[in-house]
Amino acid sequence: MEIKAFGVEEWLNTWENDAIYDIAGSSIASLTLEEIFQLGSGKEKLLSQLLPKKMNYGWIEGSPDFKEEVAKLYKRVKPSQVLQTNGATGANYLALYALIEPGDHVISLYPTYQQLTDIPRSLGAEVSLWQIREEDGWLPSLADLRQLIRPNTKMICINNANNPTGALMDASYLTELVSIAQKVGAYILSDEVYQPLELGLEIPAIVDLYDKGISTNSLSKTYSVPGIRIGWVVANNQLTDLFRKYRDYTMICGGVFDDFIATHVLRHKDDILQRNRSIVEENLALVKDWVAKEPRVSLVFPRHVSTSFIKLAIPEETESFCIRLLKEKGVLLVPGNRFDLPGYARLGYCAPRDVLVAGLAALSDFLRQYD
Repeated sequence: MEIKAFGVEEWLNTWENDAIYDIAGSSIASLTLEEIFQLGSGKEKLLSQLLPKKMNYGWIEGSPDFKEEVAKLYKRVKPSQVLQTNGATGANYLALYALIEPGDHVISLYPTYQQLTDIPRSLGAEVSLWQIREEDGWLPSLADLRQLIRPNTKMICINNANNPTGALMDASYLTELVSIAQKVGAYILSDEVYQPLELGLEIPAIVDLYDKGISTNSLSKTYSVPGIRIGWVVANNQLTDLFRKYRDYTMICGGVFDDFIATHVLRHKDDILQRNRSIVEENLALVKDWVAKEPRVSLVFPRHVSTSFIKLAIPEETESFCIRLLKEKGVLLVPGNRFDLPGYARLGYCAPRDVLVAGLAALSDFLRQYD
């Protein structure tokens, strides 16, 4: 099986530990274990529940409490439809591994998280790229989708909101997308790790809109806990049973400790979302002010989604610029060519505020060499 190197992960593996100001990531500033333990009734009560637990395999598909908390995130999902995975990457892989065969036709949003294009290719599928467009707020055209779709299209893959741009398909857009997929009976796989935190904005999960919709998610982005590798996939009962069979070949369990922490985090999600909403709102305002003053940067602003994609007006290849920026200023971005979009860079504006402020100042100082 042939597969391309994973551009973003390869970049981060190479350079992340060299950063002084890491503003490349797409998570919201991570919680400490101390902060997690203070949620709810406090550390002592939580430890009294945790310390007696045996470090055996635990619940294979995720504990009943975990499944119940995940099901609450959706309108039409029962706990029996929830399967715990190794992050959203494990959830995406499981769905693709179980459904895609050689010769299948898959349509994938592009550029997006690389799994959604290159895993289907590695499994022998023909993949049509559904291009996002900056002039349309980094959304792809539904008219283009109608041109790409075929009677035998097996699956449409989306990332909502999009990585790296933060572009968001709203309810009306998703409803039309479902209508297009229904005409040929195509599955829709939706990676939904980037929940928008804009007040009053509710984006439905694809599993709640479409019987052949598959929603994947994790605690890594919106919930600020990438340190436990817990995600999930939710789908209809028939698909969930199919995924169970394939899941046995990819993992046993998420682990007793990780399951316990994940369940605790989800039980107190409102507190975390309130904290994270403030981070997103304050940091996005800071970035908007910075972009307004920085002549060599422009940005289609995300709707309180934790990733953004700046455009750089510089006479230099993007990756070499980012390497020099890191080596000379300690600032880490992800160059846009890692998403096949040279001239741009992923800016993780939901880093801790002091890191963001210092990183943006150093980036502006570095950009002055071109003036």
